[in-house]
Amino acid sequence: MHRERFYTLSASCPDQVGIIARVTGFIAEHGGWILESRFHADDLDGRYFMRIEVKAESLPFHLAEFRSRFQPLANDLQMDWRINDSAVKKRVVVLVSKQEHCLYDLLARWQSKELDIEIACVISNHDTFKGFVEWHGIPFHHVPVPADNKAAAYAEVQRLFEEVHGDTMVLARYMQILSPELCAAYPGRILNIHHSFLPSFVGAKPYHQAYTRGVKLIGATCHYVTEALDQGPIIEQDVIRIDHSDSVEDMVRYGKDIEKTVLARGLRYHLEDRVLVHGNKTVVFR
Repeated sequence: MHRERFYTLSASCPDQVGIIARVTGFIAEHGGWILESRFHADDLDGRYFMRIEVKAESLPFHLAEFRSRFQPLANDLQMDWRINDSAVKKRVVVLVSKQEHCLYDLLARWQSKELDIEIACVISNHDTFKGFVEWHGIPFHHVPVPADNKAAAYAEVQRLFEEVHGDTMVLARYMQILSPELCAAYPGRILNIHHSFLPSFVGAKPYHQAYTRGVKLIGATCHYVTEALDQGPIIEQDVIRIDHSDSVEDMVRYGKDIEKTVLARGLRYHLEDRVLVHGNKTVVFR
Protein backbone atom coordinates (compact mmCIF):
# COMPACT_ATOMS: atom_id res chain seq x y z
CA MET A 1 0.00 0.00 0.00
CA HIS A 2 1.49 3.33 -1.06
CA ARG A 3 1.40 6.40 1.15
CA GLU A 4 -0.50 9.44 -0.06
CA ARG A 5 1.46 12.07 -1.95
CA PHE A 6 3.41 14.49 0.24
CA TYR A 7 6.03 17.20 0.05
CA THR A 8 9.18 16.97 2.18
CA LEU A 9 10.73 20.18 3.46
CA SER A 10 14.30 19.73 4.75
CA ALA A 11 16.13 22.73 6.16
CA SER A 12 18.75 24.10 8.50
CA CYS A 13 19.45 27.60 9.76
CA PRO A 14 21.12 29.45 12.64
CA ASP A 15 19.36 28.53 15.88
CA GLN A 16 17.01 31.25 17.11
CA VAL A 17 13.66 31.76 18.80
CA GLY A 18 10.51 31.01 16.82
CA ILE A 19 11.78 28.85 13.96
CA ILE A 20 9.17 26.10 14.36
CA ALA A 21 6.36 28.60 14.92
CA ARG A 22 7.22 30.56 11.79
CA VAL A 23 7.69 27.58 9.49
CA THR A 24 4.68 25.57 10.68
CA GLY A 25 2.68 28.80 10.83
CA PHE A 26 3.43 29.41 7.15
CA ILE A 27 2.23 25.90 6.32
CA ALA A 28 -0.92 26.29 8.46
CA GLU A 29 -1.77 29.66 6.92
CA HIS A 30 -2.12 27.90 3.58
CA GLY A 31 -4.12 24.97 4.94
CA GLY A 32 -1.16 22.59 4.98
CA TRP A 33 -1.58 19.29 6.82
CA ILE A 34 1.66 18.19 8.49
CA LEU A 35 2.08 14.42 8.40
CA GLU A 36 5.46 14.12 10.11
CA SER A 37 7.96 16.53 11.65
CA ARG A 38 11.41 16.14 13.17
CA PHE A 39 13.69 18.78 14.66
CA HIS A 40 17.20 18.95 16.09
CA ALA A 41 19.21 21.74 17.71
CA ASP A 42 23.00 21.47 17.58
CA ASP A 43 24.12 23.40 20.64
CA LEU A 44 27.81 23.20 19.72
CA ASP A 45 27.40 24.72 16.27
CA GLY A 46 24.34 26.83 17.07
CA ARG A 47 22.41 25.40 14.15
CA TYR A 48 18.85 24.13 13.88
CA PHE A 49 17.70 21.29 11.61
CA MET A 50 14.22 20.21 10.53
CA ARG A 51 12.36 17.81 8.28
CA ILE A 52 8.61 18.25 7.69
CA GLU A 53 6.24 16.19 5.53
CA VAL A 54 3.13 18.00 4.27
CA LYS A 55 0.14 16.34 2.59
CA ALA A 56 0.32 17.56 -1.00
CA GLU A 57 -3.42 17.84 -1.59
CA SER A 58 -3.86 20.00 1.51
CA LEU A 59 -2.01 22.92 -0.09
CA PRO A 60 -3.69 25.21 -2.64
CA PHE A 61 -0.59 25.38 -4.86
CA HIS A 62 2.17 23.22 -6.33
CA LEU A 63 5.85 23.17 -5.43
CA ALA A 64 6.92 26.03 -7.69
CA GLU A 65 4.56 28.43 -5.93
CA PHE A 66 5.44 26.98 -2.52
CA ARG A 67 9.07 27.76 -3.22
CA SER A 68 8.39 31.34 -4.30
CA ARG A 69 6.09 32.03 -1.32
CA PHE A 70 8.42 30.39 1.21
CA GLN A 71 11.63 32.03 -0.03
CA PRO A 72 11.21 35.37 1.84
CA LEU A 73 10.76 33.51 5.14
CA ALA A 74 13.75 31.29 4.37
CA ASN A 75 15.85 34.37 3.59
CA ASP A 76 14.84 35.99 6.86
CA LEU A 77 15.88 32.86 8.79
CA GLN A 78 19.14 32.52 6.76
CA MET A 79 17.95 29.05 5.87
CA ASP A 80 19.43 26.39 3.62
CA TRP A 81 16.44 24.41 2.41
CA ARG A 82 14.91 22.15 -0.19
CA ILE A 83 11.46 20.70 -0.81
CA ASN A 84 10.69 17.58 -2.84
CA ASP A 85 7.62 15.77 -4.12
CA SER A 86 7.13 12.12 -3.10
CA ALA A 87 5.41 11.46 -6.44
CA VAL A 88 8.63 12.19 -8.35
CA LYS A 89 10.90 9.15 -8.26
CA LYS A 90 14.60 9.85 -7.80
CA ARG A 91 16.83 8.70 -10.64
CA VAL A 92 19.78 6.65 -9.39
CA VAL A 93 22.93 5.74 -11.32
CA VAL A 94 24.84 2.76 -9.90
CA LEU A 95 28.61 2.33 -10.33
CA VAL A 96 30.09 -1.12 -9.76
CA SER A 97 33.28 -3.06 -10.46
CA LYS A 98 33.56 -6.85 -10.02
CA GLN A 99 31.94 -7.47 -6.61
CA GLU A 100 28.28 -8.24 -7.01
CA HIS A 101 26.67 -8.31 -3.56
CA CYS A 102 25.70 -4.63 -3.27
CA LEU A 103 24.52 -4.44 -6.89
CA TYR A 104 22.41 -7.58 -6.52
CA ASP A 105 20.88 -6.26 -3.31
CA LEU A 106 19.99 -2.86 -4.76
CA LEU A 107 18.40 -4.41 -7.86
CA ALA A 108 16.37 -6.79 -5.69
CA ARG A 109 15.12 -3.92 -3.54
CA TRP A 110 14.34 -1.89 -6.67
CA GLN A 111 12.51 -4.76 -8.35
CA SER A 112 10.37 -5.40 -5.26
CA LYS A 113 9.72 -1.62 -4.97
CA GLU A 114 11.22 -1.59 -1.49
CA LEU A 115 13.31 1.19 -2.99
CA ASP A 116 10.79 3.20 -5.00
CA ILE A 117 13.30 4.67 -7.44
CA GLU A 118 14.28 4.69 -11.09
CA ILE A 119 17.64 3.05 -11.78
CA ALA A 120 18.62 5.12 -14.78
CA CYS A 121 21.64 2.99 -15.66
CA VAL A 122 24.55 0.98 -14.30
CA ILE A 123 28.13 2.01 -15.13
CA SER A 124 31.10 -0.30 -14.64
CA ASN A 125 34.80 -0.36 -15.39
CA HIS A 126 34.32 -4.05 -16.27
CA ASP A 127 31.69 -5.79 -18.40
CA THR A 128 31.15 -8.58 -15.84
CA PHE A 129 27.53 -7.69 -15.03
CA LYS A 130 26.37 -6.50 -18.44
CA GLY A 131 24.07 -9.45 -19.08
CA PHE A 132 22.69 -9.49 -15.54
CA VAL A 133 21.87 -5.77 -15.56
CA GLU A 134 20.35 -5.78 -19.05
CA TRP A 135 18.22 -8.81 -18.09
CA HIS A 136 16.57 -6.44 -15.60
CA GLY A 137 15.86 -3.98 -18.42
CA ILE A 138 18.39 -1.46 -17.16
CA PRO A 139 20.94 0.17 -19.51
CA PHE A 140 24.53 -0.90 -18.86
CA HIS A 141 27.58 1.15 -19.80
CA HIS A 142 31.10 -0.28 -19.81
CA VAL A 143 33.51 2.58 -19.12
CA PRO A 144 37.07 1.30 -18.61
CA VAL A 145 39.31 3.39 -16.34
CA PRO A 146 42.83 3.08 -17.78
CA ALA A 147 45.62 4.23 -15.50
CA ASP A 148 46.96 6.58 -18.16
CA ASN A 149 43.64 8.29 -18.97
CA LYS A 150 41.36 8.32 -15.95
CA ALA A 151 40.24 11.88 -16.66
CA ALA A 152 38.54 10.84 -19.90
CA ALA A 153 36.82 7.93 -18.15
CA TYR A 154 35.37 10.13 -15.44
CA ALA A 155 34.33 12.72 -18.00
CA GLU A 156 32.34 9.94 -19.68
CA VAL A 157 30.79 8.91 -16.34
CA GLN A 158 29.72 12.50 -15.80
CA ARG A 159 28.36 12.75 -19.34
CA LEU A 160 26.26 9.61 -18.85
CA PHE A 161 25.00 10.82 -15.47
CA GLU A 162 23.86 14.09 -17.04
CA GLU A 163 22.42 12.35 -20.09
CA VAL A 164 20.09 10.18 -18.01
CA HIS A 165 19.22 13.11 -15.69
CA GLY A 166 20.61 11.35 -12.65
CA ASP A 167 19.78 12.63 -9.17
CA THR A 168 22.07 10.36 -7.13
CA MET A 169 25.19 8.35 -7.92
CA VAL A 170 25.81 5.21 -5.85
CA LEU A 171 29.20 3.50 -5.69
CA ALA A 172 28.18 -0.12 -5.03
CA ARG A 173 31.71 -1.39 -4.41
CA TYR A 174 33.12 0.63 -7.30
CA MET A 175 36.81 0.02 -6.79
CA GLN A 176 38.05 3.27 -8.28
CA ILE A 177 38.83 6.65 -6.76
CA LEU A 178 36.70 9.30 -8.44
CA SER A 179 38.38 12.39 -9.83
CA PRO A 180 38.27 15.61 -7.80
CA GLU A 181 36.32 17.22 -10.65
CA LEU A 182 33.60 14.59 -10.52
CA CYS A 183 33.35 14.82 -6.73
CA ALA A 184 33.11 18.61 -6.91
CA ALA A 185 30.39 18.46 -9.57
CA TYR A 186 27.92 16.61 -7.31
CA PRO A 187 28.43 17.48 -3.64
CA GLY A 188 26.06 15.54 -1.41
CA ARG A 189 24.84 13.46 -4.36
CA ILE A 190 27.42 10.65 -4.56
CA LEU A 191 27.15 7.83 -2.00
CA ASN A 192 29.79 5.22 -1.30
CA ILE A 193 29.83 2.05 0.76
CA HIS A 194 33.17 1.56 2.49
CA HIS A 195 33.91 -1.90 3.85
CA SER A 196 35.13 -0.57 7.18
CA PHE A 197 33.79 1.26 10.22
CA LEU A 198 35.26 4.63 9.26
CA PRO A 199 37.35 6.53 10.20
CA SER A 200 39.30 3.35 10.99
CA PHE A 201 41.05 1.44 8.20
CA VAL A 202 40.58 3.77 5.25
CA GLY A 203 41.71 2.85 1.74
CA ALA A 204 42.28 -0.66 0.39
CA LYS A 205 41.90 -4.03 2.14
CA PRO A 206 40.40 -2.82 5.43
CA TYR A 207 39.54 -6.38 6.54
CA HIS A 208 43.19 -7.33 6.21
CA GLN A 209 44.10 -4.23 8.21
CA ALA A 210 41.50 -5.13 10.86
CA TYR A 211 42.73 -8.73 11.06
CA THR A 212 46.30 -7.56 11.57
CA ARG A 213 45.16 -5.29 14.41
CA GLY A 214 43.11 -8.06 16.04
CA VAL A 215 39.93 -5.98 16.25
CA LYS A 216 36.81 -7.38 17.90
CA LEU A 217 34.31 -5.43 15.78
CA ILE A 218 34.16 -4.97 12.03
CA GLY A 219 31.67 -2.86 10.16
CA ALA A 220 30.70 -0.84 7.11
CA THR A 221 30.09 2.83 6.45
CA CYS A 222 27.85 4.60 3.94
CA HIS A 223 29.11 8.11 3.34
CA TYR A 224 29.07 10.96 0.85
CA VAL A 225 32.00 11.07 -1.53
CA THR A 226 34.35 14.05 -1.38
CA GLU A 227 37.78 14.75 -2.82
CA ALA A 228 39.37 13.42 0.40
CA LEU A 229 39.42 9.60 0.20
CA ASP A 230 36.91 7.98 2.59
CA GLN A 231 36.56 11.22 4.56
CA GLY A 232 33.10 12.41 3.46
CA PRO A 233 30.13 12.98 5.80
CA ILE A 234 28.88 9.70 7.26
CA ILE A 235 25.25 8.71 6.64
CA GLU A 236 24.96 5.23 8.18
CA GLN A 237 27.13 2.58 9.86
CA ASP A 238 26.81 -0.87 11.40
CA VAL A 239 29.10 -3.42 13.05
CA ILE A 240 29.31 -7.12 13.86
CA ARG A 241 31.35 -8.78 16.63
CA ILE A 242 34.18 -11.15 15.71
CA ASP A 243 36.93 -12.96 17.63
CA HIS A 244 40.39 -14.45 17.18
CA SER A 245 39.05 -17.56 15.47
CA ASP A 246 37.71 -15.61 12.49
CA SER A 247 39.94 -15.55 9.43
CA VAL A 248 40.24 -12.72 6.92
CA GLU A 249 37.94 -14.72 4.62
CA ASP A 250 35.36 -14.99 7.41
CA MET A 251 35.55 -11.26 7.99
CA VAL A 252 35.07 -10.53 4.29
CA ARG A 253 32.01 -12.81 4.23
CA TYR A 254 30.49 -11.20 7.32
CA GLY A 255 31.33 -7.78 5.93
CA LYS A 256 29.44 -8.32 2.68
CA ASP A 257 26.20 -8.77 4.61
CA ILE A 258 26.78 -5.57 6.55
CA GLU A 259 27.85 -3.61 3.48
CA LYS A 260 24.72 -4.23 1.43
CA THR A 261 22.43 -3.53 4.40
CA VAL A 262 24.19 -0.30 5.36
CA LEU A 263 24.27 0.91 1.75
CA ALA A 264 20.54 0.26 1.30
CA ARG A 265 19.69 2.06 4.55
CA GLY A 266 21.94 5.01 3.75
CA LEU A 267 20.52 5.32 0.25
CA ARG A 268 16.98 5.22 1.59
CA TYR A 269 17.68 7.97 4.12
CA HIS A 270 19.23 10.08 1.37
CA LEU A 271 16.40 9.54 -1.11
CA GLU A 272 13.77 10.34 1.53
CA ASP A 273 15.50 13.65 2.33
CA ARG A 274 16.31 12.48 5.85
CA VAL A 275 19.97 13.51 5.67
CA LEU A 276 21.09 17.09 6.26
CA VAL A 277 24.78 17.85 5.87
CA HIS A 278 26.57 20.43 7.99
CA GLY A 279 30.30 20.68 7.38
CA ASN A 280 31.64 17.13 7.55
CA LYS A 281 28.80 15.89 9.76
CA THR A 282 25.25 14.81 9.08
CA VAL A 283 21.94 14.97 10.88
CA VAL A 284 19.87 11.90 9.91
CA PHE A 285 16.16 11.91 10.76
CA ARG A 286 15.46 8.18 10.73
